[in-house]
Amino acid sequence: MARSIAWHLVVLGMLATPAALVYAEPSAARQAQLARWLRDDCGACHGMTLQGGLGSPLTAEALAGKPRDGLVATVLQGRPGTAMPPWQPFMTQEEAQWLIDRLQAGKPPPVLPTSSAGALHD
Repeated sequence: MARSIAWHLVVLGMLATPAALVYAEPSAARQAQLARWLRDDCGACHGMTLQGGLGSPLTAEALAGKPRDGLVATVLQGRPGTAMPPWQPFMTQEEAQWLIDRLQAGKPPPVLPTSSAGALHD
């Protein structure tokens, strides 16, 4: 009986936890790599300052009201028939959520100087 109650409390706690807090943040080194990809690779289409270019802007204002899960799916799966590639081979869902959360908050991760954090083929 006590085990059943404890299990129900765990499930209720998980349901009450906001989605943004469910995943663990990437390590500092991985954050640096993701920030470099955002600037270099995403910035190639979305603009180096993310204000837009060939692709739409990735500013908090432009992303306001867009569902987080849809944005994460776009990052991971890309957009067939467009220049937006899938990033799932290179990042996890949690990492994509971390990036989207930063972009929607208007706080894209800063790019810190490192020797090879941005290389796709490390």
